[in-house]
Amino acid sequence: MSPAITISTQPLFLAVTSAARPPRKTATVKTGKKQRQTSLGFGGDKKETKWHCVEGCGACCKLQKGPSFPSPEEYFDDPSDVQLYKSLIGPDGWCIHYEKSTRKCSIYPDRPYFCRAEPEVFKSLFGVKEKNFHKEACSFCRDTIKAIYGSNSEELHNFNSSIRKSSS
Repeated sequence: MSPAITISTQPLFLAVTSAARPPRKTATVKTGKKQRQTSLGFGGDKKETKWHCVEGCGACCKLQKGPSFPSPEEYFDDPSDVQLYKSLIGPDGWCIHYEKSTRKCSIYPDRPYFCRAEPEVFKSLFGVKEKNFHKEACSFCRDTIKAIYGSNSEELHNFNSSIRKSSS
């Protein structure tokens, strides 16, 4: 019989420290009318991108965009919307109300509902929830601008710059 070996163990205590980050420092910035808090440090608080139309673009006025874009029949449930959309297409694929020299819509205040980039329209046509409108509208514009003018176009640069400025 071999002698029994007794191992005496002391209880093990671990010191656990929090891995949580310290609270982010903020600074108060005075901007004439009101004060706002701005995060300091790496990353900062990211602002939500806000979509808005950038004058002088007109990419959405190119109604025949090509095979990579859905047809009017795929967008609209109502045949009268399909008919109206098709009636707006000029011989060059641009909307008949788009004035190329000024890059503006000649019927802007009275344009059809589907020419309006608004949360309700994006919900009805594309199923986009209101909370996702700005993100989806920006994505839609970028894709359309790239398809019409190209990835390195002045129009895309202008759109991105304008969105960045308004969202900061």
